Formats: sequence, structure tokens, C-alpha cells
Amino acid sequence: MKDLKFFDKCIKLMKKHNPQLQEDGFHLLLPHASLYVEELIQVFEKETELGLKCWFLELLAATKSSIALPLFIENASLSDKKLVSLKDWAIHGLKNLDTKESRCILFELGINK
Repeated sequence: MKDLKFFDKCIKLMKKHNPQLQEDGFHLLLPHASLYVEELIQVFEKETELGLKCWFLELLAATKSSIALPLFIENASLSDKKLVSLKDWAIHGLKNLDTKESRCILFELGINK
């Protein structure tokens, strides 16, 4: 069952300056990430800090939700060298989905599973 207060608490922890609190927020949310796919997509789209965006993609990849497919496709296609970590997590998300569509995208991108 969704608990948006719990989700918000985890996101706030992930945005703290204390690395341990950031890790705590991530690991609290990880086993429940599949409940918050839409919310994770929203925070990803609003976030400007690269490390947090990578974490949000990692959480989305763990959900194995096809709802995140467009986000994975968009970020797996990035060509900016500064954003390679986003690209890597998006590719990980496509691999985790393991659907016909995600496998086709990986093939089109020239990425072997």
C-alpha cells in the first residue's frame, strides 16, 4: 500500500548532505520502489543533480515496471559523455525489463544483453 509520507521521507533523506542519510533513504525505498513508479518518474524529471537522477533510475530499474520504459529509452540514447552514468542505469533498466520491446531497443542501440 502506498504511503506518500514514507516516499517523501526517503526522497528527503536521499537529498541530504550526509552520505549515510542518503544511503539510508535509498535503501529504505528500494524494497518498496515498485509501489512508487509514477512518483519516482516525477522526481527524476524534476531533479537536476546527476547522482540523484542515477539513483532514481536505479530504483526504477529495480521495479521492472514497463511504465518506466519511455524514460529508459530516452536516457539510454544519450550521447553526452557527461551523462554516461544516466545512460548506464537506463540500459540496466531496459535489461531488467526483459520484454520484447526492451530487447528490441537494446538491439537497436547495439547493446548485447
